[in-house]
Amino acid sequence: MSGRPGPAQDEQFQRTLTTSKIVFIIIAAAAPLAAMIFTVPLSFALGTGPGVPAMFLFAGLTLLCFTSGYTAIVRRISSVGGFYSHIAHGLGRPLAAGAGFIAVISYNAATVGVLGAFAYFTQNVADAHGLHLPWVLWASVGMLAIALLGYRDAELSARLLAFCMICEIAILLALDAVVLVRHGAAALPPSVFAPHTVLAPGIGVSVMFGFASFLGFESAALYGEEAKQPRRSVPRAIVIAVLSVAALYAFTSWVAAGALGPEHVRAQATRHLGDLFFGLSNTYLGHPATVIMQILLCTSLFASWLALHNAANRYMYALGRDRLLPGWLHALHPQHRSVHRASLIQTLFSALAVAGFAAAGLDPYVNMSTSMLGLGTLGIIVLQALASLAVWSYFRRRPHHWWHTAIAPVLGALGLIIAAALVMWNYDILTGTTSPAVSALPWILPIAAAAGIAYAYRLRRAHPHRYTHLGGIQPTPSPTTHPSNAPDQARASQPDRHQTIH
Repeated sequence: MSGRPGPAQDEQFQRTLTTSKIVFIIIAAAAPLAAMIFTVPLSFALGTGPGVPAMFLFAGLTLLCFTSGYTAIVRRISSVGGFYSHIAHGLGRPLAAGAGFIAVISYNAATVGVLGAFAYFTQNVADAHGLHLPWVLWASVGMLAIALLGYRDAELSARLLAFCMICEIAILLALDAVVLVRHGAAALPPSVFAPHTVLAPGIGVSVMFGFASFLGFESAALYGEEAKQPRRSVPRAIVIAVLSVAALYAFTSWVAAGALGPEHVRAQATRHLGDLFFGLSNTYLGHPATVIMQILLCTSLFASWLALHNAANRYMYALGRDRLLPGWLHALHPQHRSVHRASLIQTLFSALAVAGFAAAGLDPYVNMSTSMLGLGTLGIIVLQALASLAVWSYFRRRPHHWWHTAIAPVLGALGLIIAAALVMWNYDILTGTTSPAVSALPWILPIAAAAGIAYAYRLRRAHPHRYTHLGGIQPTPSPTTHPSNAPDQARASQPDRHQTIH
């Protein structure tokens, strides 16, 4: 049987994204300013206190191991399917189908979670300056803007995300610079990296928050079919994003610990929590800069929302291509070359979530944001761990570099499995609630995975031709091999000269 034919012209993306644009998209998803304002104080208060900077370095090193292998497979397989496609080539089609369902749920949940945070904090900032509007209205305005941007190509989103990301990183670096000027070497106390500080009680919580703060960097692979030079720009963007985010988080949290005093970090963070960095800004930059930081917090959350919205769309588009989701999702806008139908469905899902939480009288942050972000974070960490194992499996039958495609992916997988276990163990801390309904949300992920695996096996029996193309694999069975009997190891016989998979 011949492989799937190449895509028609009206099914192809416009290749407009460069390395820098992809970097802006994926760092924006991590929302650096929001991570500093919310995650770092919680980690200070509930985790290792002044040892938090080391936890960011640990998370960054672990994700660099993941990145080392992941970029190797991205150079060979560049697909809008991201994790779904790479897991198909490394671990087989059934597990890829399960992972694809996890990806759709996780990125949609994370999108709704950031939506809730955006609506809540935009309402608070507006209230503080005399503009009193309900959070549902802010959510609706945000959804309209996201829907318009998602309906267009990724190029427009990249430009807006670049502006937002530069502004939020600039305000953090300005705070760091002023603290350093005022305190000199005392702003960088070496005691934060002392073993007794790093290994203090609460280390599991700090590690969990460390990994959660990198949410979205892995989505670079989803833009492989929209990049000008996917085999160069996508791997570079992933590495740049991990190094940049890890350095920014570790350095800024280190400076914050120096400004507060290592011995006072836990007490100050417990007292102020989400206002901790605003207080530092008032002290070192002045009130006008704090107002700017509050506004940039809202734009940071909006940028993260847009980046995660685009990631969710591309997973739905990819699964629509393989008919794991309705096939009409696999369509590009005739003019903008965007995944417009998937974008509309994601917007509809977000609107239903807002309507449901609002009708129930629930809080957009305490109830909607934390629960959905907790589910999304756990699912994405699980996907990263599976992708690391897929890299190892994919290259073990091919010529490979011992570090990039063997040792590093295994180390990355171990670190990510530990991170996933820590998220599960501390799920109530991550979500901020002990509600039985919220605590049960992680069960959605194995149920979705089981449904995907079962559906893939059903396809293998009932529709072998569709099954053989799951994950973008283009099988090359021998003339005497019937497709329904083709072993799943067919992925291992793929030639190493992979072109962009459609």
